[in-house]
Amino acid sequence: MNAPAAVPRNPGPSWGYGFLLWAERWWPRWFFRPVLLAGTGVALAFMPVQRAHSRAYLAVVLGRPATLTEVWRHFFALADSLVFSLRAARGVPVRCVLAPEHAAAFETLVRSSRPALFGTFHFGGSDLLGYLLSERGRRVTIIRLQVGNSTDTRLLGERFGHQVSFLWINDPARLLFDLKAALEAGESLALKCDRLEYSARSEPFRFLGANRLFPFTIYHLALLFDRPVVFCIAVQETARDQLRVHASPVFTPDPAADRAANTRAARRHFQGVLDQLETLVRAHPFLWFNFIPLNPAATGGTLPPDSPPIQPACHSERSAESTAASPAPGANPWILRCAQDDNRMRGAD
Repeated sequence: MNAPAAVPRNPGPSWGYGFLLWAERWWPRWFFRPVLLAGTGVALAFMPVQRAHSRAYLAVVLGRPATLTEVWRHFFALADSLVFSLRAARGVPVRCVLAPEHAAAFETLVRSSRPALFGTFHFGGSDLLGYLLSERGRRVTIIRLQVGNSTDTRLLGERFGHQVSFLWINDPARLLFDLKAALEAGESLALKCDRLEYSARSEPFRFLGANRLFPFTIYHLALLFDRPVVFCIAVQETARDQLRVHASPVFTPDPAADRAANTRAARRHFQGVLDQLETLVRAHPFLWFNFIPLNPAATGGTLPPDSPPIQPACHSERSAESTAASPAPGANPWILRCAQDDNRMRGAD
């Protein structure tokens, strides 16, 4: 679809993305990393609104007031993630390791010809997963907000344009028609499911010690168009150009059940997904890129029945990082082939 004429912009100078792309490519790592560290300090000083939201979020996830150093680490994690995406966009191969839990069902769905809905969150390297799916032979339509200075999105779109298209949410009235057309055409959709600004449907779920509102639109689409839903959450390992991907169980609407029963099953599924996300957020608090107000606590509504959390193989930030240093037994390596000559990466599956 054509983008609206007026679009918002990411915070920061207009030349920031171009400079990062140039400097990361041409400066040696030993020089570039200290510059990125210092630049993060400048951003921290000149972005008081985002700094306040970061501090408020970290106080919730850490259970105590966040120090200025911790807020700086949160800002730096976002800068590091942006550089990670820019590297992938310019052709650096990114190795993706699929955690073994729920991997078989996820692989079966991805390899099938059935259109599906792929959900994720503003966490770690999850922003790259739509492009990863295109490398698995799936044509994917990515739903996202268009901003005027998002160089990483533009470059990734150019890189994977043969398999990836975009639906911009800036114009909600037009989005409804485009969504319907994409789903009826058999497209698979990839969308983030944690922010409320452009969501028509939200419901309360347990998350970070409160019953918080989350978008529930992905499940309404699943029931309307009979599409399976699966979520992926990626922990980036920047030094190794690697993503560790955690998949959820696959939710499939039951054609023999009525809409109310399927909706209850969808709520239970999403609560399990959010339990998985919370485990990862508590293990890696700086990778949850929440520089806006945290999802608000619900003032009413019925929560889904208790469901056991889906536990990924990480229990603390330190143990998760040490575990990630070597793939878990039975892990299934993927390759996001971002280089023209990717033959040297063959054999990773």
